[in-house]
Amino acid sequence: MNTAAALAPTFLAGLGLGLSLIVAIGAQNAFVLRQGIRREHVLVVVAICALSDAALIVIGISGIGVVIERFPVALVVIRLAGAAFLLVYGLLAARRALRPATLDAAADPGARTLASVALTTLALTWLNPHVYLDTVLLLGSVANASGGAGDGRWVFGAGAVLASLAWFTALGFGARLLRPLFAKPVAWRILDGAVAVTMIAIGVKLVFSG
Repeated sequence: MNTAAALAPTFLAGLGLGLSLIVAIGAQNAFVLRQGIRREHVLVVVAICALSDAALIVIGISGIGVVIERFPVALVVIRLAGAAFLLVYGLLAARRALRPATLDAAADPGARTLASVALTTLALTWLNPHVYLDTVLLLGSVANASGGAGDGRWVFGAGAVLASLAWFTALGFGARLLRPLFAKPVAWRILDGAVAVTMIAIGVKLVFSG
């Protein structure tokens, strides 16, 4: 069996674990979906999410996750900051649900600048304590246990990175297929209502999870 064939199961294991961790409904996915439907700075959103995941996966495989594990106060700070951000964003989504804007982003007074969208994406990614527990600690630990200290762990990580890239690309650019459905304001109300519930529920959970 050649080296590539020997490492294929490790790559597929990383791909599978990466997908299982990222596909779950959450604040980040809800935001990517909404931006995809609006066709608003989708490439930037997808790129930030995928590159951030790749960086976190590398951090975990490198063993830095052990440092995070030894300083739980860092996760507490991230948890509270993330909770505050999610609660505020959730309330804004709830307000949009009560006052839906038009579908045309160019005419939509709620259309956002590239900078604000990028900052929101970064906040939803890096202020989420679960990303450190899942991506850095869990995925990093599994990668090192499955792939060993050699190339195997990085092959595992490559599979996880591909899973992240594939998911965010599909979610962000595939969301436009739902655009005809969102020609009606009621559809935006439902989406923003779902986003509000998701964000607020996760924010409240973060506040009381300590």
